[in-house]
Amino acid sequence: MKGEPEKRLLMKKKLIIVIILLIALISIIYSIILKTQSNSNVTVEEIEKIEEYISKIYMWKEVTKEALPEFEDINNASSNWLWEVVKKNIEDYEFTYEQINKKAKELFGENFTTEFPTEGTDSMKYDEDKKVYVATQINLDEEDDTFLLDKIEKINNGYEVDIIEYLEDYSQMQNLNENTQEETYIIIKNLQGEVIDKVNSSESENKIIEKVKENKEKFSKKKIILNKDKNGNITVKQIKK
Repeated sequence: MKGEPEKRLLMKKKLIIVIILLIALISIIYSIILKTQSNSNVTVEEIEKIEEYISKIYMWKEVTKEALPEFEDINNASSNWLWEVVKKNIEDYEFTYEQINKKAKELFGENFTTEFPTEGTDSMKYDEDKKVYVATQINLDEEDDTFLLDKIEKINNGYEVDIIEYLEDYSQMQNLNENTQEETYIIIKNLQGEVIDKVNSSESENKIIEKVKENKEKFSKKKIILNKDKNGNITVKQIKK
């Protein structure tokens, strides 16, 4: 039949697309598995949700001194860190008092009772003319504060999560001519600023993860206790070493 070659070509294209999508899915699952160990009761979806939440509350040392400070009760956490986290997660640059407290409850849970100071903070200053709070500008350095999920355990009404903290230093990649042939590297450091390893900037994030896992004893670690409510929402309860 005249249309048979076209049909076969179309089927072959569809098959190639399916294979590409399958490879992409396997790559995502492999990346998640590579990032963490967990007990068999923790699903891939839960791991993704936990990582997404911690990313929301994980800050920058140059702004809050510690990207993730220790505390036994969320209401006793560093005030600077608390309100910088809230500011980070509000998309607008101007917001009302009600918006700030609503976002704080969303991020830290119903047990969070600390109210935002009406006079404002260094993070969010009150504008008398507009009657709103305005986000102040922050200056970040060339070291990206980041973390790696190391282990997740289910506990009553939540999770116990171990993370590895490290820095990705992009300073070597700054001010280079776009046409340069020189190889550039992402330098992996611990929180004390010691160089642990480096990865060619052309390599994938998984390569950085592999290097961190290979040298995990050289990095700082923290344990995060997370609450999970009946709707599946996750909030931080406690952070310790």
